[in-house]
Amino acid sequence: MNRFGYKAYTVEEATRKLERYCAYQERCHSEVVEQLRRMRMIPEAIDQIVVHLIQHEFLNETRFALAFVRGKFRQKGWGPLRLSAELRNKGVSENLISRSLDAISEDEYARRFQEVAARKADTLKEEDREKARQKLFHYLYYRGWEKDRIYGALREHFPGG
Repeated sequence: MNRFGYKAYTVEEATRKLERYCAYQERCHSEVVEQLRRMRMIPEAIDQIVVHLIQHEFLNETRFALAFVRGKFRQKGWGPLRLSAELRNKGVSENLISRSLDAISEDEYARRFQEVAARKADTLKEEDREKARQKLFHYLYYRGWEKDRIYGALREHFPGG
């Protein structure tokens, strides 16, 4: 601790700490830079550490984007719109976002969407059919699925409406 009440890190200590941080799970550049700022590292040290992490394969934006898309798609049932928005918020390039989303086949998107929509539709206890439709729409839309897919699911789970 220094006189201001926070731990002061040397570049070497911060580098080792960030190596562990990146080894634990894939990270994007903005997460690493933010972590270093929270550690109160100066800009020159941040640049030096980020370069080190990239050179030693602790930090790889492509690997991060692919892992992020796969994980959020499979675990949380996020659609391509939400995945794109979240990656954009993390500072990932549009080209890399596109390549990451393309790593999932259209069949896999369709299959996962059906699973997510059916699971949610089965849990809706709403008596009012229109409210149930709205809830399903909002659930799927918030998770980043395209409106045309959502409308198809609404027709499937609530026919004639």
